This record gives sequence, structure tokens and C-alpha cells, in this order.
Amino acid sequence: MVMNRKPALLLAGLAALALVWAGCKGAQNEGAGGGGATGQTPDRDVILIGHYGSMTGDQATFGKSTDNGIRLAIEEINAAGGLNGKKLEVRTEDTASDAQKAETAVKRLVDMKVTAVLGEVASSHSMAGGPICQRNQIPMISPSSTNPKVTEIGDYIFRVCFIDPYQAAVVARFARSSLNAKTAAIFYDAGQAYSVGFRDEFKKAFTQMGGTIVQEASYTSSDKDFKAQLTRIKAATPAPDCILVPGYYTQAGTIVKQARDLDINVPILGGDGWDSQDFHTYAGANITNAYFSNHMATDDPNPTVKKFVEAYKAKYGATPDALAALGYDSAKLLFDAMKRARSLNGPDLRDAIAATKDFDGVSGKITMNAQRNADKSAVILEVYNGTFRFKERIEKP
Repeated sequence: MVMNRKPALLLAGLAALALVWAGCKGAQNEGAGGGGATGQTPDRDVILIGHYGSMTGDQATFGKSTDNGIRLAIEEINAAGGLNGKKLEVRTEDTASDAQKAETAVKRLVDMKVTAVLGEVASSHSMAGGPICQRNQIPMISPSSTNPKVTEIGDYIFRVCFIDPYQAAVVARFARSSLNAKTAAIFYDAGQAYSVGFRDEFKKAFTQMGGTIVQEASYTSSDKDFKAQLTRIKAATPAPDCILVPGYYTQAGTIVKQARDLDINVPILGGDGWDSQDFHTYAGANITNAYFSNHMATDDPNPTVKKFVEAYKAKYGATPDALAALGYDSAKLLFDAMKRARSLNGPDLRDAIAATKDFDGVSGKITMNAQRNADKSAVILEVYNGTFRFKERIEKP
């Protein structure tokens, strides 16, 4: 079919204008903070860092706290002149507390040509996103994924937190030594790598220390009513001296409340997945005799901790949790490695991160071991009437 020439020229002109307009819009998005268009060209005067986290969904407080810590660290380094005269920016992609979406989020960050990736909190999400960073030779530092399998993905994957075998052993030691518990029950999330791994390592450590596991029960993240499983735990013979609930704050808080409603009054124990002020929303304000392992305590008199807590409060008007501290530490450790790296190319930056020794983080001194994990001490926090307070510090043996 032959087309009239004038309409054809008019259509061609409109198409050209549309391309120019699209280019202008792309230029407006260039270098914007948070989020970003897939495949956009990075600003040569900006070092772009990626963060993927649960900004929405069941673990949203984890993602938001971590993102706040990262952004505070970036604000501080930029205020001090940036890195080699360049400013740093972070693009945050929301995983919506979903492992499949975590994979998509990391693919977006790779398309944005980020220099490095920070994230995720949940181990299942890090195990979804980590292989993408590994294949693309982009260093990834998880702030707080504690499952050992995360860094087993490959030599570009690091973390600044302790790992579950150590954390679970800390809780087991606290149960046996400080609570004098001889028996324990375990109530875990069967669909979370974090929870399953914690269960396995606690069981191993507790039995090696002479304790006995008298009952195990499981739930899924979508469950709301836990009373049937808790009733079975209560009826166990011999009775448990304590109950381990190695889940995230949404389910763990509800489980603690329902346990107390059933007059289960033995100590309930958890891990760093409890660390959210929203725990109290689910558990209630009057919970006592509950304890969990964590990376730091905000009432720690350490000057590094005090300085961070004050800066965080000034910026966000709230007290930071350990997730914020680990987000901050992951970013600061990355910047320290960038300063030492021969270049910001993937292999050189990877080698610099791997060489980190005695980095003074808010969550403790950080040295990367051969498995790209951070060996460090842990603290036990007590849940007490709507607050978390320091109970004791347990050093790595």
C-alpha cells in the first residue's frame, strides 16, 4: 500500500520528537537517589552502589533499617569529600520480602552498572540474589544474612555479620549456662533458610553441651494461629525448660504472645530475626523472660556505638536497631575497601574486601576470614516490658 507523503513525514517528525523527549526524561532520572530505571547509564562523576532489601512486606522494618544505615554512611563519606573526588549514591530495589523478587531486584541493579551490591537481610533472599552478583563479578556484602550457605555461593559474596552456627551456639550456651536449661523445645519456620539453619545448629550445640531436645514443631510464614503446635510443646514429657523460636519478628512476636496466653511461662529464645521494635506490636508490651542473640546493643558504652546511635537519631529521629548498624557497617567497610583497592573493577574490589582486617564497625571489629565471613562476638538482649535491653556479651571462643 502506498502512503500519502505528507502524513508520513508528519509521523516521522513526531517519532523524532518522542525520542528526544525520552532522552530528556532519561537524563532527568540520571543520578537520582533510590530506585532507578533498568539499564540506565551511570554518571561518570558518581560511584553507584546497589542495595536490595525488603522495603515492603513482612520483613519491611529489616529493609528500612538497613537502608537507613547505608544512607547515613553514604551521607557521611560524601560530606567528607566522597571517594577520590567522586560522590557515592545508592539505588535501592525492593524485594517485597520475597525471594523470587530478590532475584529480579539484583538483575535490575546489575543492569544499572552498580559497582557493588549491599543486601539482603534474609538469607533466602541473599541466596537468590547472590548467584547473579557472582556471575557478573560484582562484589556483594550482606549486612545480616547469617546462613552459612550465603557466602558459599562464591568468592564475590561477603558478609559483615556472624553466622548461624556461632549465633545458635551462643543461644545454646546462654540456655545451658545462664538459664540452667536441661531440656528445650524448638518451634521453627520450615520455609525459611535462616530458621531451619538456626534450628539445626542450636540442636547440635545444645545436645553437645548435655541438653536434650524434647519436642520440635514447625510453621510457615503465612500462619497466624500457632496454638495447636504450642499446646503439643507444652504437653511434652519431660517438659521443656526453654523454647527456641528462631524466626522473624512478625511470627516470633505472635508466637511469644500466644505461648503466654496458654500459660507457657518458660524462657523463650530467639536470634537476631527478632530485632525489630515491631516485635512488641505482635508480642504485646508486657512480655518478659524472653531473650535473643544480636549483633549490638544500643546501650553499649563503646564510643563507636554511641557516635553511630547519636548520628542515627539526629537523622531519622529514632533509635537504631542492629539491622541499621549492620547496614551502616556493610557500607563503611565497602568504602574502606574501595579506598584500598587498585581499581573499582570487580576482581580488584573483591580482593580489597577480602583483605579487610580489624575494621572498627559499630557491630564490632570485623576481619574477613577465608570463607568471607566476619568472626565476632555476640550479645544477648532481654525482652522486657516493651523494650530490649542488654543482658550479656558472649565472646567467640
